[in-house]
Amino acid sequence: MSAPASGSGPDLGPADYPLSVNRQDLLRTPTGKPITALTMNAVVAGEISAEDLRIAPDTLQLQATLAESVHRRQLAANFRRAAELTAVPDAEVLAMYNALRPRASSKAQLLEIAENLEGKYQATVCGALVREAAEVYERRDLLARDEEFQ
Repeated sequence: MSAPASGSGPDLGPADYPLSVNRQDLLRTPTGKPITALTMNAVVAGEISAEDLRIAPDTLQLQATLAESVHRRQLAANFRRAAELTAVPDAEVLAMYNALRPRASSKAQLLEIAENLEGKYQATVCGALVREAAEVYERRDLLARDEEFQ
């Protein structure tokens, strides 16, 4: 299932918060199990995998929709970026985090990260954020210096 874009999907509002209590019908694990299937009995029976315990991108998109319903646009944008990042392996996320530290990367390295996000993972919102960071780092002299690469 693809993630709903801003303004699409179920009509959510403050009364739906928290989703895990008020809209369990909308929540599924990354493997498609309903959230109500996550029980201790299911764990003991071996019916729950580690993948079931990760957050699903659709859940993060629903959280974004809910945040937008109360005019929390920045929080909604964070949820949408997080939804995209669920497709990226943890080691790559950590490497990107480290690469985005001031003076850790050149502009070319940051643009390569953005291209990888957009091309390999279809993470266009995250890719745009990294491109923006590259521009801001350049303006503020926060890119890695040549001598740091030697």
